[in-house]
Amino acid sequence: MTHAKPLEGRCLCGAVSVSAILSHRDLGACHCTTCRRWGGGPLLAVECEDQVTFSGEAQIGVYASSDWAERGFCKVCGTHLFYRLREQAFYALPVGLFDEQQGWDLNREVFIDQKPSYYGFAQPTLQLTGEELFALHGAS
Repeated sequence: MTHAKPLEGRCLCGAVSVSAILSHRDLGACHCTTCRRWGGGPLLAVECEDQVTFSGEAQIGVYASSDWAERGFCKVCGTHLFYRLREQAFYALPVGLFDEQQGWDLNREVFIDQKPSYYGFAQPTLQLTGEELFALHGAS
């Protein structure tokens, strides 16, 4: 079910704001090496398609982190803003950006095969390897 009211959020310094309409309140964790290197731990993110808008676009830096995706950050404070696919309407937005921090359901983990042994989540989740994730979405 889509939440008609957009969720609002911002970076640490407030130079960039985000508004997103989400179809669910599911939260996922990505354990890939790139996400962990980017943020020092797993990326805890909500997924949405193209119902995302940013204000303060002049302060958004973009880094091509792979052939198929890029990551955005605030040029002023360095806050991570998004992971997005280049060829599809898909955004993964760090859940910490949003003002509303209640009502999320951590229910999936991806790149579980790259997760180091020094941390883990208590609740049961769907766990996919990188290969399983790419197969599920028809990517190679």
